[in-house]
Amino acid sequence: MRSIYGLSLNDLETYLKENDMKPFHGKQIFKWLYHKRIEDFDAMSDISKKMLSKMKEDFELDLLKIRSLQVSKDGTKKFLFEMKDGALVESVLMIFDYGYSACLSSQVGCNMGCSFCASGLLKKQRDLSADEIVLQALMIQKELDKDGNRLGNIVVMGTGEPFDNYDNVMKAMSIINDPNGLEIGARHISISTCGLVPGIRRFAKENLQYNLAISLHAPNNELRDKLMPVNKAYPLEVLFEALKEYCAYNNRRLTFEYLLLKGVNDSTTQANQIADLLKGMNAYINLIPYNKVDEKDFETSSDENALRFYDLLKKRGVAVTLRQKKGDDIDAACGQLRAKALK
Repeated sequence: MRSIYGLSLNDLETYLKENDMKPFHGKQIFKWLYHKRIEDFDAMSDISKKMLSKMKEDFELDLLKIRSLQVSKDGTKKFLFEMKDGALVESVLMIFDYGYSACLSSQVGCNMGCSFCASGLLKKQRDLSADEIVLQALMIQKELDKDGNRLGNIVVMGTGEPFDNYDNVMKAMSIINDPNGLEIGARHISISTCGLVPGIRRFAKENLQYNLAISLHAPNNELRDKLMPVNKAYPLEVLFEALKEYCAYNNRRLTFEYLLLKGVNDSTTQANQIADLLKGMNAYINLIPYNKVDEKDFETSSDENALRFYDLLKKRGVAVTLRQKKGDDIDAACGQLRAKALK
């Protein structure tokens, strides 16, 4: 039996039509699921008993199991979710001045092998299905419901490479974005990739309004080859050719993510190389203080050096931000997600 949370509104309307029911009930059902967030089919008071009986035969309404919930001193919350088959994934709820943001995972484990990242310590076991991705967001929203708050932003930047699970991620985002679904605006949804060029080219032609974020982390091929194995398949010149193609199709600003690693990628020379790479592009770079991973030897750049790096990029005309750390005391910060219960 499949999860009803894996159906887009179009899927649900098609299902209703195929079963001699009125497609317009799809919007009603979606609102019960995602606006009122019911947990029992019988709670759908304006849906006929016949229709409910049929849906009970065909669909599950099961939520994810929360194996653990950790709360950081800064208010960040890290969820360890258990899937139906026992697989574990982590998701994070972050609090910013502009509202609440959820970081979702797209795979159980990760095969990208980035040398600084904890997520890749567990090799990819499988892709997450669309419903498993949607349910991470729904469960986080249900946590926010306790205090009357609303989830406003989604970043697909947790464990896994989203473009290595393209179809399921895009379907999940369509449900999260749907006005009858979780109703999170497309421009408040960001999808991150380490640089899978085929996925970027496919995404470019979709003409979606989601934000595209690129995990860069090195300004030249020699260093990026060492830090990110994906660069050997898609070196910077190939990656940036695809990104220029994306920009030609979409009038959207690109985001580049850049972890500052002490003595590795945080020199003045490397800052200038970034400025040269991004010259003329509609883009900004998000500098991220590295979050320590026990099994990795990297250290974060000092605050002084991070500010120097930031200032140099600003002087070179690069739009740049320096990210505030969130949840590093509970291993919920960027690069730290790993589903520790699997160790």
